[in-house]
Amino acid sequence: MAALDLQEQEQLEGLKAWWNDNGNFVLGVVLVVVVVVGGWRGWGYYQNKQAFEAATLYEQFNEQLASNDAKRVNDAAAVLMDKYSGTLYASRAAMLAAQVNEQEKAIPQAKTQLQWVLDYAPQETVKDVAHLRLASILLDEKNYADAMKHLDATHPAAFDGLYADLKGDVLSAQGKNAEAHAAYQIAYDKTDARSTYRQLIQMKLDDVGAAK
Repeated sequence: MAALDLQEQEQLEGLKAWWNDNGNFVLGVVLVVVVVVGGWRGWGYYQNKQAFEAATLYEQFNEQLASNDAKRVNDAAAVLMDKYSGTLYASRAAMLAAQVNEQEKAIPQAKTQLQWVLDYAPQETVKDVAHLRLASILLDEKNYADAMKHLDATHPAAFDGLYADLKGDVLSAQGKNAEAHAAYQIAYDKTDARSTYRQLIQMKLDDVGAAK
């Protein structure tokens, strides 16, 4: 029994010695884990709180959108863009406000809002649409080089037809009919055969083909 007590005592002394050497490290690891877990939970709470507040403001933005008052629409969108830039609500508000500004011929402000979407939108699909919208505006401004930069941006295959069609418009506007025809052909091939939009592309194909 005494031998067993001595063995236990030796084990206890060894454990104490190990703790003296490694205790601070172990406590440090535990502390890091606690902070990380607590921080993750806190971040989740913060994100949920942000999303709820953004959703509430987005409802208010929609009310302003229905008013057809461009200033009120822009002011409501600006709040979302400023305070909740990481949410999809802010990106949607910026896109819709840009559309209002295009209709009101406030093109510089529309371009600023669309560029904001490219810089801050958390969803790539929204950015894909923003590239198209900006390219269309730049085409109207005859800024063909910058329009093509947006149309050369990486995008999913689902957008191939839209991007190619607008490329054809830019090239046609420059009198590059052969290149425009090639772009329109891609757009035609990438567009659903049942879509009426395909008929419009066919008309463009015929126009640039006749102008060769």
